[in-house]
Amino acid sequence: MKKYGVNDLRRMYLEFFESKGHLAMKSFSLVPHNDNSLLIINSGMAPLKPYFTGQEIPPRRRVTTCQKCIRTGDIENVGKTARHGTFFEMLGNWSLGDYFKDESISYSFEFLTKVLNIPIERLAVTVYAGDNKIPFDEVSHNKWLSLGIKKERIARTVEDNFWIAGASGPCGPDTEIFYFRSNDEIPEVFDPEDDRWVEIWNNVFMEFYKDENGNVTELPKKNVDTGMGYERATAVLEGVLDNYTSSVWKDVIDLISDIAKKPYIGNEESMRIIADHIRTAVFISADPASIKPSNTDQGYILRRLIRRAIRHAKKLEIDISSDWEQRIAKLIISKYKKYYSELTENENVVLEVLKNEKEKFNRTLEKGLREFNKVSNKDIDAETAFHLYDTYGFPIELTEELAHDAKIKVDTLGF
Repeated sequence: MKKYGVNDLRRMYLEFFESKGHLAMKSFSLVPHNDNSLLIINSGMAPLKPYFTGQEIPPRRRVTTCQKCIRTGDIENVGKTARHGTFFEMLGNWSLGDYFKDESISYSFEFLTKVLNIPIERLAVTVYAGDNKIPFDEVSHNKWLSLGIKKERIARTVEDNFWIAGASGPCGPDTEIFYFRSNDEIPEVFDPEDDRWVEIWNNVFMEFYKDENGNVTELPKKNVDTGMGYERATAVLEGVLDNYTSSVWKDVIDLISDIAKKPYIGNEESMRIIADHIRTAVFISADPASIKPSNTDQGYILRRLIRRAIRHAKKLEIDISSDWEQRIAKLIISKYKKYYSELTENENVVLEVLKNEKEKFNRTLEKGLREFNKVSNKDIDAETAFHLYDTYGFPIELTEELAHDAKIKVDTLGF
């Protein structure tokens, strides 16, 4: 397969769906608009919820976006694995009461096989198997067969192929598309649990409504919500198993390696964390919502990420007083400024936020680490954890991470 530049996939995706009558909209702010259920935008669909609920009228019934998103639910895995990250771009296309399963599946298949030239033999799909309330998704199953996907490459599942936001609300089956990224011989029969198959696309068909009592009724207007993760798709297309070695990250990782004067191999965890967290901090700081580091809400996410990056810079023996974070931030801004104009417009703000938070945290970090080392010979009680927080500015998550490294426990409930 042909390799594409770091900005090519985003452009090709949006242009393809524009050719199918979709309105290409710019990424929304990271702060949800009129939605108290979310602290920060965590999916491509999240900013469009008012269109799905009928609160607002969409500018067009066909929409496509590349949405900036942040998820911190499994932040502890960032760095430890080759795929976890906090910030990601979600490529998506939506039908708001317009086309449905047939066109949606056709569009996704056409983009993957005709535009990106992915061989069909490397693709497999899952469809909803059905339960006692909602039937097997025969329409999606038969559509995939008509496009040339062999029946052995279509897996039927229940839990992984039904989407609902919360316990009740709009819901429906989904069909996921997988890519076989190993150099091994491709198995004839698709097994979704085989790690050599990686999910690259998901089409959600919101055709039902589930009430608080579990009753399911058909929606009068059916919608389509799709998503393809930009970082994961880029890694797949470039044939790399470690997302942080793809073109999305390679120059950033190379810069961190140069700053630390250490190789990536053997220092993967800290370098991944610095790369990911600084990129996320850049996007939060540059967001039109004007988020600043604080001890609450989105500001707390920003502060936690910057301070976590600083701690791992120290683990790499980087001179914290140098302009290391400025150099990384400037490189990230240069990579993304073509599509995200707010990065250029707010570059000075971003650099100032990073510098100020670094200096503020660095003033207390050494003292806090010394204090932690005094008490790390046993489990840390709630009062000690609070003392580290109140006196030294240690977020409880930082104390937990240090405790984990020291193989001791923290009384987080008491804290």
